[in-house]
Amino acid sequence: MIIIGIAGGTGSGKTTVVREIVASLPEGEVAVLPLDSYYKDSSHVPVEERQSINFDHPNAFDWDLLSEHISMLRRGEAIEQPVYSFLTCTRQPETIHIEPRKVIIIEGILALSDKQLCDLMDLRIFVDADSDDRLIRVIQRDVIERGRTAEAVMERYEKVLKPMHLEFIEPAKRIADLIVPQGGHNRKAIEILKMYIEKIVGR
Repeated sequence: MIIIGIAGGTGSGKTTVVREIVASLPEGEVAVLPLDSYYKDSSHVPVEERQSINFDHPNAFDWDLLSEHISMLRRGEAIEQPVYSFLTCTRQPETIHIEPRKVIIIEGILALSDKQLCDLMDLRIFVDADSDDRLIRVIQRDVIERGRTAEAVMERYEKVLKPMHLEFIEPAKRIADLIVPQGGHNRKAIEILKMYIEKIVGR
């Protein structure tokens, strides 16, 4: 089993890199754990205060639960991955059953921001992209998929995304084993990464 952490800024192309890895391996060999599934439950927080939660800060995540789940998978035990609702900012009663696989991928903006979790990883990857390119992708995604105005997205970028990126996400480059520039557009880096993983899992 190989446990891989894939971090990088919002809109950097992490999902594309993960998708390419999954597609390159036989079906059933990869389990992806999105970091977003491990946000702390906020059901105890008054509804009107939940919208002010900073989802780009490390304190928003349940690192202990995620580390426990990774350790369980490493031991060959199945886990029940949480399901998080951004509409209510709460953890849902249902879970997703995840069996141990040859490749476990933890993907999220802050996937390399917790030392205990990083110590459990065999490979740490940082997906990098130009800040202007990331902003364009965030605007396109949030306007189309989340119904936000371009002005609202840019305001959030300046007030939250950019400062959190500089303080917590960017420093993760220092502990990454591999930095993938140009995000999901870097075909050569993705091919090298896929070859490395295939070698580890014995293909």
